[in-house]
Amino acid sequence: MDWCERQRKVDFVLGMARNERLRKIIADALAEAGTLYRQTLRPARVFAEFQHTTTTGSWSRSRRVIAKAEHIEGKENPRYVVTSLTAEQLSAREVYEELYCARGDMENRIKEQYQLFAGRVSAETMRANQLRLYLSAMAYVLVNGLRRLGLKATELARAEAMTIRARLFKIGALVRISVRRVWLSMASSYPWQPLFAQVWRNLRC
Repeated sequence: MDWCERQRKVDFVLGMARNERLRKIIADALAEAGTLYRQTLRPARVFAEFQHTTTTGSWSRSRRVIAKAEHIEGKENPRYVVTSLTAEQLSAREVYEELYCARGDMENRIKEQYQLFAGRVSAETMRANQLRLYLSAMAYVLVNGLRRLGLKATELARAEAMTIRARLFKIGALVRISVRRVWLSMASSYPWQPLFAQVWRNLRC
């Protein structure tokens, strides 16, 4: 955080671990969220913010902390982030929901790379490992294109790469090659036949 603050145009939004000191600071917001939950029986969240610094001296200065005081079924669920962004730039809700939570989707994309074959970089040279990552990235682009076009409006429209591989790619089939055609004969017991046919129709349009 100190490094970011010394630079120009380098802002940050970082998650913070929960502790009792922070909970006491947002006790009123947590109580409000609890009241809303009991009124609606649905998850309720209230946002709060405050200037904060650590008691250990690990922070060099006081910083803006944003708290999501949330109450879900049976318990409180508070979360905290520290940011360099000011209230004039973004509200507490915008920082948390539009910036901080967006990282979850980015993490899912990284996880999908590992679901392909980016996780194993055990070659002797960095160049060989980099080539493997290139191939994994290209494979991901193809899978993402299939998800966006072929799987549109299907049950796998938002599925992860591993699920798509298991249901559409890893299929046992008998391959017959003639002069004019290549025939793929899949088992009649293949459980995703309607989905496979739908993908085929979507890609041919």
